[in-house]
Amino acid sequence: MDFLPQNINDYSEQHTSPESAVLARLNRETHAKILQSRMLSGHLQGRVLAMFSQMMRPTNILEIGTYTGYSALCLAEGLAENGKIITIDINEELEGFTRQFFNESEFASKIDYRIGDAALIIPNLEEVFDLVFIDADKMNYQKYYDLVFDKVRKGGYIISDNVLWSGKVANIEVGKKIDKDTQNLLNFNKMCHDDPRTENILMPLRDGLMISRKI
Repeated sequence: MDFLPQNINDYSEQHTSPESAVLARLNRETHAKILQSRMLSGHLQGRVLAMFSQMMRPTNILEIGTYTGYSALCLAEGLAENGKIITIDINEELEGFTRQFFNESEFASKIDYRIGDAALIIPNLEEVFDLVFIDADKMNYQKYYDLVFDKVRKGGYIISDNVLWSGKVANIEVGKKIDKDTQNLLNFNKMCHDDPRTENILMPLRDGLMISRKI
């Protein structure tokens, strides 16, 4: 998932603003206690998400895929004074762990954490979103994109994580069978790039961020 040489990645992190104490502890405890800890956004990507949010000063953020809450806390840093982030995850087993860190953070009152199927929850949301972060099951990326698109304001952003899929999307061998997740992300990336309603950048940060701005 990390495409930069380790020394370059380390140097970049050393010259990036540090995590907060809550984020640093969440980072450590996720790696120590939770399965598939590589799903955590981590220091460098987390600071990028926080920077995006701080530049936008969004009133409403939607996150699809909470995991242990690291990215939600990063995105919450840039919220407007009256802003909120709705973050949705289907894994109820992580709720206690994640909610503990939300409650300990300075953003507890701004985080609306919901457990359930995002595909069922999103159609009932009435908010207009400035920023949407998609980081859930890859097979449903296009479904989530389609569900949220009309709920994003003009000039707003949809950021989709893991679009490089450990490099698999850029290492297709002729005649070799492509697994379903990789094919789905190939289709999703093409759809984002070809969507006339947006401008897009695929940023090769960590496992790839597709950044789509609604025009």
